[in-house]
Amino acid sequence: MGEVVEVGSGVQHFKVGDQVWYAGDLTRDGSNAEYQAVDERIVSLKPQSLSDAEAAALPLTAITAWEMLFDRFNVDLDKFDNILVIGGAGGVGSIAIQLLKAKTNLRVIATASREETKAWVKSLGADYVIDHTEDLNTQIKALGLDAPRYIFSTNQTETYLPQISKLIAPQGKFGLIDDPKSLDIGEFKSKSVSVHWEFMFTRSMFNTTDIEQQSQLLHQVAELVDNHRIKTTLNQTLGKINAQNLKLAHELIESGRAKGKIVLEGF
Repeated sequence: MGEVVEVGSGVQHFKVGDQVWYAGDLTRDGSNAEYQAVDERIVSLKPQSLSDAEAAALPLTAITAWEMLFDRFNVDLDKFDNILVIGGAGGVGSIAIQLLKAKTNLRVIATASREETKAWVKSLGADYVIDHTEDLNTQIKALGLDAPRYIFSTNQTETYLPQISKLIAPQGKFGLIDDPKSLDIGEFKSKSVSVHWEFMFTRSMFNTTDIEQQSQLLHQVAELVDNHRIKTTLNQTLGKINAQNLKLAHELIESGRAKGKIVLEGF
């Protein structure tokens, strides 16, 4: 999230003074710097209804969730299938739930274990909340729900994989965004389950032919925000961008107990 202070000769869609948001590009340094050079094809105007901090919380997770749901899964927007979001209270899970409720008819089952995080995912629109510290299949059956057509794992995939292979529907779609040391998907064969990995920096890293879709989807997310269909997932601001606050932010995220997004603002 930032203000445009200079544009290149080939820039067509932005001008100096525009308030924009983006998630950046791993091939360019400077994510914690005061000034950044960004390809306009991965940028859009920020939502007008959000503060800078509220807007900064969304792009990376919104792109990740959008690409998994609508590019990798290619979910049927009109069907009343079930989707399980593992890690519903995290940054990606929090925006995935909202996108699903804003754009699809899917019934959203989200995992959370603490009362605080259960209340959070319910406030985002989850239809059902189950405890990821207990058996997932047993809880879904107890709710009288059909097997999930889609399972979106945002963390600890290696831990949950044996359960996922049992509870996912035949010909279902399984997606993950974390980095398990191993991923034995042999149990998926009999169900013809497809496996999808999502890494939101792929398009910018490899300059893919469809890279501009990130600008387009951010524009659509901004419209959803301004139309009050999606709210920011900002949960905590830690002050200015400096070494001490960056260290604290990383410690909070690595604790595995973060809810929503953590933002640093200004220098």
